Amino acid sequence: MQCYPAIDIQGGRCVRLVQGVFAEETVYGDPVDVALRYASAGASWLHVVDLDAARTGTPANRDIVLTIARAVPAKIQVGGGVRDAESAAELLEKGVERIVLGTAAVEQPRLAGELARRYPGRVAVGLDHRRNADGRRVVVVRGWTGESGIELARMVRDLEESPIGAVVVTDVERDGTMSGPDVGGLVDVLLATTLPIIASGGVSCVDDIRRLGAVQALGRRLAGVVVGRALLSGAITIEEALAACAR
Repeated sequence: MQCYPAIDIQGGRCVRLVQGVFAEETVYGDPVDVALRYASAGASWLHVVDLDAARTGTPANRDIVLTIARAVPAKIQVGGGVRDAESAAELLEKGVERIVLGTAAVEQPRLAGELARRYPGRVAVGLDHRRNADGRRVVVVRGWTGESGIELARMVRDLEESPIGAVVVTDVERDGTMSGPDVGGLVDVLLATTLPIIASGGVSCVDDIRRLGAVQALGRRLAGVVVGRALLSGAITIEEALAACAR
């Protein structure tokens, strides 16, 4: 299981939100410094998100993202505001290994498919979700500010026909809370698709990472886990996270 240390950027700073609420941020310094620290500890991938771009569609932190891609030997997976072919091409041709389409994958599925075919294995889809009043897991868009009305399981199944590199599944209600991952929900996602699944949201300790490493359905396991606040707050060291994923 691959470890993806998360670097969320808002206003040029590395931050963590709680349940996707933009006003509830904790600042953790310079995102390039954080990236260098993770990479020097041995992280082979980083999960970088431009939060401002996710909300507005304008790549406010694009220069910082590309600086990270140039500065570290790790592979960079980037999401947030990638909503057209031009933005995707700029990132993928300037050092980013994989882009994550969120809103664009929901609202422009044809674009997502075209990009996945143009850049095999280098396009992921980010499915951020929360439970609605009926208890169904529904995909949210535009930096978690809008609800698509599409159920998570259905969206995952619809992606099967495209050569998607991975699906990043984020439980918004757990994101930034360190309340533990939604293991049952992740099993449901594994049952719904054969695509590689990267879990995101809720990791609080090394045992959570080990629990995710043990998740399986129909003989399939999770391809990776995104770890954010737990690393930045010091609840888990980067070395502990990497070792737990490797085991």
